[in-house]
Amino acid sequence: MSDDSSAALQAERIAGRRPRLGVWTALAGLRSWLSILVFLLAWYAASAAGWLNPRTLPGPDRLLLTAWTMVQDGSLPHALLVSLSRVVQGSLLGLAVGLATGVFAGFSRLGEDLVDKPMQMLRTIPFTALVPLFILWFGIDETPKVLLVAFGVAVPMYINTFGGIRNVDAKLVEVARVARMGRFAIALQVLLPAALPSLLVGLRFALGLAWVAVIIAETVGADSGIGFLLTNARQFVRTDIMLVCVAVYALLGLATDYGVRLLERLLLSWRRVYTG
Repeated sequence: MSDDSSAALQAERIAGRRPRLGVWTALAGLRSWLSILVFLLAWYAASAAGWLNPRTLPGPDRLLLTAWTMVQDGSLPHALLVSLSRVVQGSLLGLAVGLATGVFAGFSRLGEDLVDKPMQMLRTIPFTALVPLFILWFGIDETPKVLLVAFGVAVPMYINTFGGIRNVDAKLVEVARVARMGRFAIALQVLLPAALPSLLVGLRFALGLAWVAVIIAETVGADSGIGFLLTNARQFVRTDIMLVCVAVYALLGLATDYGVRLLERLLLSWRRVYTG
């Protein structure tokens, strides 16, 4: 947008009138989808031209047809509900653990000594190393799957909570102590609000890892869920079903990230930051 257009918009805002938005501004919300649209069109064109083997990489039109068939027979909605249930349960547990341990370690030197090193050790353990252990310890029902999701969520939530609290200006805590606020009140009313931007970044990262964790959990020792459909499709070399499952995971992750972004806008509406 030119300087003249920006000045005109600013003048209309000052005058109390609703600014007239150009076509480019009205379509600004669609720009983030442009790269995905170009990719899908290129994929479809390559498939229609016969450049892709439909057995190894079917076109997007074939995937839509497969997804519709799975919706009609009920396999995809059922698997989606099962996976979503696991992610919700594991995420709630992981967020509670990560937030509590992060506040404890961030606010107290004793808490840091007790919690930080074990959490840093857990941070380096891959999900695939925990799956057989969780199955051995907790069986093959829902418990190991939910716990694996909780593990994936708790660690990044702890790291961002701890880091956010430790980056709070010490003067804010000093003022709170001068006002004779208790330790619990300082943690709840001073440290957490000041560390909120870091907490929300951790939430975005943690919920993204929740979907990664549930994929791994459902591909080993599961009899339901999207990961189970993916494993079955791999055994029967149904590339179209595998790609549908991958696309569903990608869309769920995108929806989760969008929800956290909306939460950021709501909770951090007072903050002005650089937006590019």
